[in-house]
Amino acid sequence: MQARDIFATRNSALPDGEVVQRVRNGEKGLYEILMRRYNQTLYRAVRSYLKDGDDVQDAMQEAYVKAYSKLDQYKGDAAFSTWLVRIGINEALQLLRKQRTLHVYTDPDVRAERLTQLPDTGQMNPEQRTIREEHKRLLEQAVDRLSEDYRAVYMLREVEGMSVADVSLALGITEANVKVRLHRARNMVKDALMGMHEPAAAFGFGNAHCDALVAAVMARI
Repeated sequence: MQARDIFATRNSALPDGEVVQRVRNGEKGLYEILMRRYNQTLYRAVRSYLKDGDDVQDAMQEAYVKAYSKLDQYKGDAAFSTWLVRIGINEALQLLRKQRTLHVYTDPDVRAERLTQLPDTGQMNPEQRTIREEHKRLLEQAVDRLSEDYRAVYMLREVEGMSVADVSLALGITEANVKVRLHRARNMVKDALMGMHEPAAAFGFGNAHCDALVAAVMARI
């Protein structure tokens, strides 16, 4: 077993609070646990605002570096993932503001609802995999067409599966607003899909992207 695999196996069950405290106490290498644990969550949050893949990776990297530098400010009042998502969203919005100032980025359609999953691709025949990928592509297009007031809600609640309370904290809006935007976003996505069933698990953050991001952040902290 490789050293990285041994590291992951030995520490994967550590609760977030313990990992944070040990990183604060100098065990910087443990920060990788938090990154690998929440790469998918952070990716989907940032992807709600940014469409360009390089921009998403840049914002995620900045979010992780900023979160590391501010670990002493994390008080545990909210889940670490929620705290991290708020930092990631702020980084995405800062990048958007810079791009809009330079007239490079056209207004994105942002905010989003959770996607049900098809069976694991290993259990599918080639035709089923093709259908799954087509559903995924259409679903991602439908979500991308949502306006900024809806896409992040849809992504965090429906794609990532965060609770209404955590989405409310992450986005700085009331729980009632989360529910209203989610309901409207669902309807808009359904209309766009025009009766398509069983959407795939969209907006995945694959292992290669995960490894590259972890390596880049660990080199900077």
